[in-house]
Amino acid sequence: MSTLLVKNALVLVTMDEARREIRDGGLFIRDNVIEAVGPTSELPDSADKVLDLRNHVVIPGLINTHHHFYQSLTRVVPAAQDKELFDWLVTLYPIWAGLTPEAIRVSAQVAASELILSGCTTASDHLYMFPNGARLDDEIEGVQATGLRFHASRGSMSLGQSQGGLPPDSVVEDEDAILADCQRVIETYHDNRRYSMLRITVAPCSPFSVTQDLMRTAADLARSYPGVRLHTHLAETKPDVQFSLAQFGLLPGDYAEDVGWVGEDVWHAHAVHLTHDAIMKFGRTGTGIAHCPASNGRLASGIAPVRAMLNAGVPVGLGVDGSASNDSGHLLNEVRLAMLYQRLGGDPAALTAREALELATLGGARVLGRDDIGALKPGMAADFAAYDTNQIAFAGALHDPVAALVFCASVNANYTVINGRVVVREGHLATLDLGPVIERHNQIARALVDGE
Repeated sequence: MSTLLVKNALVLVTMDEARREIRDGGLFIRDNVIEAVGPTSELPDSADKVLDLRNHVVIPGLINTHHHFYQSLTRVVPAAQDKELFDWLVTLYPIWAGLTPEAIRVSAQVAASELILSGCTTASDHLYMFPNGARLDDEIEGVQATGLRFHASRGSMSLGQSQGGLPPDSVVEDEDAILADCQRVIETYHDNRRYSMLRITVAPCSPFSVTQDLMRTAADLARSYPGVRLHTHLAETKPDVQFSLAQFGLLPGDYAEDVGWVGEDVWHAHAVHLTHDAIMKFGRTGTGIAHCPASNGRLASGIAPVRAMLNAGVPVGLGVDGSASNDSGHLLNEVRLAMLYQRLGGDPAALTAREALELATLGGARVLGRDDIGALKPGMAADFAAYDTNQIAFAGALHDPVAALVFCASVNANYTVINGRVVVREGHLATLDLGPVIERHNQIARALVDGE
């Protein structure tokens, strides 16, 4: 067994039950688990490895609850820069139809690395297109090379345009094949043990791209395995709501209940346009939400009523969403935007800096069904991020360095530790040589968008 001592942090944000923030704080870690938390003076004075984090704010590793890694290949595509969701998707579906196994793998490495550099230690990704022989396995392979703790969502689309859906028929799958592959990846990869580095989620894409039958059978399949959760998009835009009413005669919240998609094992992305009744229903049932402020702003989808959700007891986490609708993978920036967007209703205290940070830590852990991440306390996984305050973004803001991390310009982590492993050291990814990966990623992106 190996030990790691983290000491001398300017402030260590625990997110424990008392929400302690410890000045001159530190951690003592054995292998991949936190053994002790407290002031540096109260911790062991030696370990196999020591990180001196003076001048750093240390927080629990950030948790990303919604993303589409492959979309890092199609950031700022000119034809899709100024469109709302449905037109944006129709523009990009034909481009994404050119994805290959290599494109999935390399884009996953880029997207996961970008998240890790921002201080993210756990991420869920929603991959719902599998053209040209691509499989979820390709994404898993790419992510595992980065060291990220990963919840891989086996997404799917089965309702093509000829059946009244949004995606072209060329990118949808047969529903029996979808279910069979969901079962395959669960039985191959899903690890429900404490401190697991890889779990599988069953994730039909959206009400406008799959049938109600698939939603119901996918839920039954997922619930036949321990710890397999359910994820989809819901009520992202007003046209999304209109589609639900026209196609099913149901508002999105009622649709979710009708197909069995409410409960503590379910979380929905966006939920910008949920009704008050639906919010209360989600609160009562523990149905989670992935709030994606940057993407919702980029596509003019609206502002999710996060304050109302929290007041109703809805589990809420943060997501960067796909890098073609953000167009970034910086999770700390989502914390800042989540705080700012809730204030646009006129209440400057609608969401505080610490509440926003909690969404990205404890909130994300709850949404993903984890009780082993999201806080720094004994018995939790050794996942944390450390930000150096000795840089211009923090100048004049050290009266409250924790709030400064949220209020001030978003910065990358100086250290990111995942499962006790130093994955970012002095601002540089330690697991991959990013230069060649980015070069190949750009080559694939050019060929994909140019249709080569």
